[in-house]
Amino acid sequence: MQKMAYVSIIGAAGYTGQETLDRILRHPDFELYAVGSDSLAGNDASALDPRLNRNGGKRVPQFITNEAALACEADITFLCLSHEQSAALEIPSRGVVIDLSGAHRLSDAAAYEQWYGFTHPRPEELGSWSYGLPELSPPSGRLIANPGCYATAILLALGPVKDHIDQASVVVDAMSGMTGSGRTPKDSTHAGAVLENFAPYRVGRHQHVAEIAEYLGFPVSLTPHLLPMRRGLLATCNVRSTGADLRELLEVHYADSKVVTVLPEGVTPELARVQGTDGAELGVFTDQFTDRTMIVCAEDNLGKGAAGQAVQNANLLFGLPETTGLRLSGVLV
Repeated sequence: MQKMAYVSIIGAAGYTGQETLDRILRHPDFELYAVGSDSLAGNDASALDPRLNRNGGKRVPQFITNEAALACEADITFLCLSHEQSAALEIPSRGVVIDLSGAHRLSDAAAYEQWYGFTHPRPEELGSWSYGLPELSPPSGRLIANPGCYATAILLALGPVKDHIDQASVVVDAMSGMTGSGRTPKDSTHAGAVLENFAPYRVGRHQHVAEIAEYLGFPVSLTPHLLPMRRGLLATCNVRSTGADLRELLEVHYADSKVVTVLPEGVTPELARVQGTDGAELGVFTDQFTDRTMIVCAEDNLGKGAAGQAVQNANLLFGLPETTGLRLSGVLV
């Protein structure tokens, strides 16, 4: 590969855009070429964060519009826009494009009306995108649909065992921090509605269910909850084994992974250990009163659930060690 791959970030002012920017600035083999934001176009990087361009590291270029950043056709373009905005874009004709939204995760264009609430404007292009979950579905081609945060945690837990469980009885309770719903203000994510509170949302209709079912080949019952904290995601997958040792299957599958850790028996995943990192933890527990097994996955919704995974996908496509530029350790406070 070339010595340095040039990167454009489209929608850099949002949460996933900022997280992607932070990782690219630390990456030894990727050079930031263009930073797009319609709200910050024409401003210096300090308009996003006063710490940028003052620490002697890689310099962040002045913000330009998303359209201008897209037109640069860099070696790698990260799309950090809303689902509907990404779906409407004319994708660059060269370079790797990694979409962190849900605009290209589903193969059936009609499903976007049901799960995302809009008619997909480019249905003929969906077949050109590959689903990039490195541990289960490594990226291929140049157009990569980055998985959703809930989907990542649930698929990491269930993907390696999907053929060894009762597929009709999978129940998932999952919880995510406030940043999972994006930076655009909403009444439901206002601090006054979230702090000192805990509630489910989008019950029975969360959009990530569709991509989970597409990969697994069967649906799961997912109830998402909003945590009164900024970041972190934990999913408890309640399943019935059809006879296999689910812990053993997971340990074998992730034995060589530097990103996903299967914890020792009796140790529970914790958000404090994965917040701010690009890793994930899995715990496996047997219900002493029923015939069920609980597989628990913890991750950072902005890390392994978004920007970290996007960079991991880019590393693989450019022949780099998949953990280059990732954050894989945290400090429990």
